[in-house]
Amino acid sequence: MSEAAPITRSADVLIIGGGMAACWAAIMAAQAGADVLLVDKGFVGTSGVTATGGPNHWWVAPEPGRREAAIEERYARSFGLAERDWMARIIDETWRALPQLAGYYPFAGDGKGGTFYSGVRGPEYMRALRRFAQYAGVTILDHHPALELLLHADGSVAGAAGYARLKQQAWTVRAGAVVIATGGCAFRSGLIGSHGNSGDGLLMAAEVGAVLSGMEFSVSYSLSPAWNSTRTLPYFAARFFDTEGRELDVPPPMSGEAAHLRALARALEAGPVLADLSDAPDALKQGLRRIQPASLAPFEHKRIDLFRDRFPVRLFGEGTVRGTGGVQIVGDGCETSVANLYAAGDSATRELVAGATSGGGAQNAAWALTSGRIAGAAAAAHARRTGRRGDTPVLAAGTVGLRPASTARLPDVREGLPIIQAATIGYDAALWRSAGKLERHRDAVEAVWRTIADHGRAEGLAAVALREHAAMAACAGWIVAAALARDESRGMHMRIDRPGTDPAQQSRLLVAGLDHVWTRPERPAAQEIAA
Repeated sequence: MSEAAPITRSADVLIIGGGMAACWAAIMAAQAGADVLLVDKGFVGTSGVTATGGPNHWWVAPEPGRREAAIEERYARSFGLAERDWMARIIDETWRALPQLAGYYPFAGDGKGGTFYSGVRGPEYMRALRRFAQYAGVTILDHHPALELLLHADGSVAGAAGYARLKQQAWTVRAGAVVIATGGCAFRSGLIGSHGNSGDGLLMAAEVGAVLSGMEFSVSYSLSPAWNSTRTLPYFAARFFDTEGRELDVPPPMSGEAAHLRALARALEAGPVLADLSDAPDALKQGLRRIQPASLAPFEHKRIDLFRDRFPVRLFGEGTVRGTGGVQIVGDGCETSVANLYAAGDSATRELVAGATSGGGAQNAAWALTSGRIAGAAAAAHARRTGRRGDTPVLAAGTVGLRPASTARLPDVREGLPIIQAATIGYDAALWRSAGKLERHRDAVEAVWRTIADHGRAEGLAAVALREHAAMAACAGWIVAAALARDESRGMHMRIDRPGTDPAQQSRLLVAGLDHVWTRPERPAAQEIAA
């Protein structure tokens, strides 16, 4: 049977991704008058971590002093790596953008005669964003995973290519500008909604020369029942016990230097840990189904009363989904270091607003919304200036998993995944880092990478899966390299051999490269202090 001809399309702006940031980027670009095409590896409205959660946005009214105080409070927690101007932008943009969803999302009342905008339910939110995008004129191609970017001869991005899962056809899109909004990388930890978050966009961006930042700040976990990842809201009220009924000494979640996570991780390494939520406040018991409906289903399936019965728990690694690392942003329009390429949401570094910390749900949701809108608007303006250049020859930029350096074969990637996970979301590697451990993980990850880079080649859906594993290996390599280079402890990055924070290293750390990974400070510490 002959292979079907590739699907070929063109657009002013191509959005790669299907979550919150991607949808907001598409809406903004379309409202700016651009012809917008959005491709997602899943179905826009259900794919990604937002669709399973209940995002609460950073919501601060424009009242005298309130926003300034909120920014200062957050900046003090950023370990000197955030920027106040970006914080002000996401507060203002979020305040103006969310009410625009009123025609698509059933916002609840605030109990004072007004509307409660900041907290939304993920499933309805994503469905609303899909309808909003379609109404704005965005063309959505579901189940169209992107495999690689395309380049003009001058090195600027010309579009992307991928594979349509349901049609089983290759596709190519030429565009004047491309927005990467593919989310972070959770390393197949089982985190709810994250199976597709394998770092694809970071790999594609790196292949065309983009630089990443903050990858060492990729240490975060969510607590869930051991058999099913859920959202974490209920567990703020939990006490913990071993199987003999002895209560464990676990500090509260907001304790400094990840004391909560470290205590739980140590206890889990020693044996099963049981959570007890019987002391949870009545407001949580009565409101959880409304706020996070997906959190209750795993308990009901097993006939467990969440607020009465003790149950085993587990920490699910969140990688760069809640960690801050991602593609470096070099301009006010979320431009990357590569011409025609923009980044948004968890694909972009969140250090600009969170510094060396995760930022937490509210700040992260506001970042996804705002960076998406900014990137979409800037990409549309850029495409309007430069045009699509659709009649010029382009180069396919994909490497690992598509064009092997040596003899081609389909490697068994299942062997490499545990090595990648151990280096990134393994408790010991993430919560108790040291130079010796990081060097061992670096060598092990590099071996996985070399196998895929030298021999990996697949076609069709197998190529999609192989590229996902290649992206996870690349992300692991960048995380370990950055953690080794940051020779101190700062925020989420915790080195037991360098427990102190070094003022001389108060600079964001860049990392890039595939076969040869390099790191360097974004700017010298002396310049940072003088700025």
